Amino acid sequence: MSRPTAVLVLADGATFEGYAAGHLPSEGFTTGEFVFNTALSGYQEIITDPSYAGQIINFTSPHIGNYGVTALDDESSRPWCRGVVIRELSEMPSNWRSAGNLDEFLRHHRVAAMVGVDTRRLTKHLRAHGALPGAFGHGNPAAVTVAAATALGTDNLDLVTTVTTRTPYTRGNGATHIVALDYGIKATMVRQLAERFRVTVVPSSTSADEVRALSPDGLFLSNGPGDPAALGAQVRVVESLLGTVPLFGICLGHQLLCQALGGATFKLPFGHHGSNHPISDLATGRIEITAQNHNYAVVPDSLARGVVSHVNLNDGVIEGVSSPDDRCFSVQYHPEAGPGPHDARYLFERFAAMLRPSREAY
Repeated sequence: MSRPTAVLVLADGATFEGYAAGHLPSEGFTTGEFVFNTALSGYQEIITDPSYAGQIINFTSPHIGNYGVTALDDESSRPWCRGVVIRELSEMPSNWRSAGNLDEFLRHHRVAAMVGVDTRRLTKHLRAHGALPGAFGHGNPAAVTVAAATALGTDNLDLVTTVTTRTPYTRGNGATHIVALDYGIKATMVRQLAERFRVTVVPSSTSADEVRALSPDGLFLSNGPGDPAALGAQVRVVESLLGTVPLFGICLGHQLLCQALGGATFKLPFGHHGSNHPISDLATGRIEITAQNHNYAVVPDSLARGVVSHVNLNDGVIEGVSSPDDRCFSVQYHPEAGPGPHDARYLFERFAAMLRPSREAY
């Protein structure tokens, strides 16, 4: 297939060449914060993960799209990422589940892509200089360069309000009722909860009083995009509900819970994006291989209460906290694993165990 030539420019001036694929925006370029993901598979789940809102995903795996796409693998109703960068895009997918190819999927959802890029060099640049805003496109290279210079990262941005559900909905029919605050919740996360509970998923703007009116047995805080420090209103809701019902948070939900426990967050140089991060459970010594997708983390020793329960063995970043007095715990990584290993799915059972005495108390 003949493709238009394209250029990728980062905010620091680094330039990469390739070809345009997927959606071709009328402006001739797209902008966002460039991050890299090291997963070997699961590209559709990654692209449709709402946590990538505002970001452009650089895939380190050299072959992307080789098993096609299927609606069964969507993590949301549409992709929220600003674009994708690929070394080699497969045009002839081979898989019995495939209902189309990735290029068609990207065009349908109006997601710009750039292929033929030296993604190894791009990844090494982002590792050395951190996640950077920038632009890529098939338009005038000078216009792409200007767009890159003014592109925004995710710092201080509330991206949650763009991805959250607009209306509440319910999944599952268990005896135990969970309210899940949707900061950008993944479909696999909802499925894992619905297998165990009756789940009411509510918008991120839901107030503490509105949550209480639903009479939940437990509260779940989902993953999501953007800077947790920009979500003061959501933190105040968590603070108000903390200790009233058992609470479980994942990823952004973990960061918001930690702020409610008196902690602070900071931006990692290039984040954790992949499906092979080793985590240590400090209570048991067990090592788990986990899926991760976040650019922010909790500042060490910043918690006013609670304890650190898990750490990342690559860089020592806090990956989990718990506060028994508040009946809550959270993890930075993704135990629902869509995609990724299932080592940590037991955490949903841990949450269920917390709820049993709570329901008897009611």
